[in-house]
Amino acid sequence: MSFLPEALRLSRAPLNERFEAATEDEAKSVISRERIDEHGFAALLSPAASPHLEAMARRAHELTLRHFGRTISLFTPLYVSNHCANHCRYCGFAAPNAIPRTRLSLDEVRAEGQAIAATGLKHLLLLTGEAPHKAGVEYLESCVRVLRPLFPSISLEVFPMETKDYARLARAGVDGLTVFQETYDPDLYAKLHPAGPKRDYAFRLDTPQRGAEAGLRVVNIGALLGLTDWRREIYATGLHAAWLQKRYPGVDVAVSLPRMRPHAGAFQPECIVSDRELVQAMTALRIFLPRLSITISTREAPAFRDNILPLGVTRMSAGVSTAVGGHAKPGQAGQFEISDPRSVAEIEAMLQSHGYQPVFKDWEPIEGCA
Repeated sequence: MSFLPEALRLSRAPLNERFEAATEDEAKSVISRERIDEHGFAALLSPAASPHLEAMARRAHELTLRHFGRTISLFTPLYVSNHCANHCRYCGFAAPNAIPRTRLSLDEVRAEGQAIAATGLKHLLLLTGEAPHKAGVEYLESCVRVLRPLFPSISLEVFPMETKDYARLARAGVDGLTVFQETYDPDLYAKLHPAGPKRDYAFRLDTPQRGAEAGLRVVNIGALLGLTDWRREIYATGLHAAWLQKRYPGVDVAVSLPRMRPHAGAFQPECIVSDRELVQAMTALRIFLPRLSITISTREAPAFRDNILPLGVTRMSAGVSTAVGGHAKPGQAGQFEISDPRSVAEIEAMLQSHGYQPVFKDWEPIEGCA
């Protein structure tokens, strides 16, 4: 069983016609329903729903409080390598970009982990470029074993792996996985990934499934917004998340909503996703999937992140550096520019001022069962 047939069906479906055909009455009627199907989800993403964004926001807030309370889980990324074999046209780490390449030693990984742990954070996202020959499973396992005493929760955002590799890393202490499909349009995907192992659309698409089957407790997916029409991408992302929730009910399925940011290289986004459109995407996802975790990263500006807190957000990054070794040695060039440079303490204070509880730790594996 794979999501691939559904993804291919969606790529051929006349979704734009469906979005345009939705009426305001249809969109309004969907907002208050306890359960909605994929047609209702399409109505919430349609232009007809845009005038009713306040009602969608109120409903999203209500559902978020019901399922998550006034809590926001905090995490930060740790980049350990920027070597990459892929030629993604939109990424600062892409192989053709003439940037300094490095991989942290285990002592440097430990120093990075200690710098992050000193901020109080307990949830870590371990990142690399996609170059298994430079930073493969064995290296990642060693990094996790170095970091595990400092962090009860370690997620990966690295190259796609086989199920057995995720199981191996789960035994070392990994409990979560982030993998963005980037775009669900297979034709556009091929154009954006002209060379490298990432060219395999189907293998990447099934990566969250392999992580879930390996026993990881969190699987986070998403599309990179700006590559093509946001409505089609969010619709496919939502159906993918629903597919995963149905088949892996014990897994915390999450979605990130990353918008394109400046990076090394000359790629320009095909579409600019406005703040209002991002809010519509997020609130539609929350109404469609009330139990879905939703992450908003430091790609977004401070004021915007603060303002959308009540609308469905459950996770936020804080104290972020997108550079390899950037926590212990600040000031280096990263994968992309961030918009919210606030420290962990500043994010904590902001959340408390808005009546939210910042959650530094919500997971502790039983020893011997990790």
